[in-house]
Amino acid sequence: MANTNCLGLYIDENLIKYAKVSKERNKIKVESFGVKFYDRVEEAITQIIQETYSQKIPISINLSEEMYNYFDMFSLLTKNDLQKAIKTEFDSFCTEKGYNPNVFESRYAVVENEDEKDQVKVIYISENKIELNKIVQQVEGYKVSNISPISMAIPNLVDSEKEEDYLVVNIEDKTTVTTVLHNKVYHIDVFEEGSKEILDKINLRENSYLKAYEICKNTTIYTSQGIELQKETGNLEDIMPTLYSLVGKINAILERHNEKIKKVFITGTAALINNVDLYFQEYFANVDCEILRPYFVENVRDINMKDYIEVNSAISIALMGISEGVTGMNFKELSFSDKIPSWLKIEVNPDRDPKDNKYLGGMLTWDLGQPFDRTEQSLLRIAIGLFLLVIIYASFSVVLDRQIKLKKDEAQEAIQTTQQQISLANKDNEKIKSKTNEYQTMVADLKEANEKIAERNRMKNAIPNLLNQIMSIVPENVQLTSIENTSGTKIVITAQSNKYEQLGYLTAKIKTDSILQNAISTAGQKDNNIITIKIEGDLP
Repeated sequence: MANTNCLGLYIDENLIKYAKVSKERNKIKVESFGVKFYDRVEEAITQIIQETYSQKIPISINLSEEMYNYFDMFSLLTKNDLQKAIKTEFDSFCTEKGYNPNVFESRYAVVENEDEKDQVKVIYISENKIELNKIVQQVEGYKVSNISPISMAIPNLVDSEKEEDYLVVNIEDKTTVTTVLHNKVYHIDVFEEGSKEILDKINLRENSYLKAYEICKNTTIYTSQGIELQKETGNLEDIMPTLYSLVGKINAILERHNEKIKKVFITGTAALINNVDLYFQEYFANVDCEILRPYFVENVRDINMKDYIEVNSAISIALMGISEGVTGMNFKELSFSDKIPSWLKIEVNPDRDPKDNKYLGGMLTWDLGQPFDRTEQSLLRIAIGLFLLVIIYASFSVVLDRQIKLKKDEAQEAIQTTQQQISLANKDNEKIKSKTNEYQTMVADLKEANEKIAERNRMKNAIPNLLNQIMSIVPENVQLTSIENTSGTKIVITAQSNKYEQLGYLTAKIKTDSILQNAISTAGQKDNNIITIKIEGDLP
């Protein structure tokens, strides 16, 4: 089997840690490594690639400003339903924060939920596409195959056959604490406190980031067991506040997992400080603390183990590039050359014996220094045919993939715009409804007031009109003894006469002239030849 190589680059604000890693069968080897400070990151990367002879091998880089979200999902969801549910959760998060979800490139990992057995926990990692493009541009012209978050890569250095539940505290510019349960990444915490905070303080005094880095490496922490105190305590004053702050936050993580964690690994730039593991051990009584050493690295006479530990981040990133560790975390979109199968490669080997096998180690190998025999010609034709098929297929795939992605982006943008317009329309509709209710209430109140005014005016003139009308129709022999407005529009007239026909005439006249509505009269009561009746009715 051919060797697999990858150059891992861990890029911080002022320095780059690099490690060239190879894998043959199950044996992993770190071929070259180091740390380089830079003013221009592109120039530093070019120098590293040239110094490590990595112009033609894959390069793996860390993300820089990734964002972490966690979603709890029902464990029995199908893969497609799970993807839709995760997208819905992230879109809701973006809406709440005012983000555009289309500007993020995202990957996720799914693990069992330790608290709810019928649910799974989704670790959702997002990177702004602008930041991602900046990373790609830094290594433009070279073969970048993998861009991964350091938090998911750093557990690659731990022997999964020996450890199950542990924390990896990676104290680089920022500090990432990766919680691993049952050999799976379960949670990631990111803290602003880190080596940058320490180095910046020392740099203010020394005016050299390189010198600050070396001072940090050569500083020794004292502990209660009586380990020798550093003579220049000024360095400790720059270092200890950051470490003490991290101790409190790591303690909170340990308490969160109810004593499941049995070991804490310390790595990163701050891990180079002498006795830093003993310092943490004093605060974590129930767990073992130790400096993270790559499990596959053996002691080498000419190389100090601390030199390997110094570039742990770069080694772990390189391992992601050779398909070690958590899958599905690569934020680099595959190019056309990445999609060509590895077995379809032609290796020129002029020193090969023509009698050797034509198919070696999964790669087609020919001697171009001699004429092809029939077998080689047949293999070459097959290889060229397959190569052309792959080119055609890959070309169509790339074009189709781009069109699908473009349409998806357009659809997402249209959906988002539509949803925003619908939301605005709904708000306007609610305002209109509110105003309509106000106007309806005002109209009803105005109508009621008008009716009251009209009724008051009508009643005001109704009695005088009634009296005028009655005076004009009262016969000579009829005497009106009373006219009463008993209630509302109700009128009761009491009349008396010595002749029935005169009272009947009055009653009939009131009805026919509509002086009163629904007019009725009582039977006459006679007393001493005087007949008395009552006429009742409503004002018109």
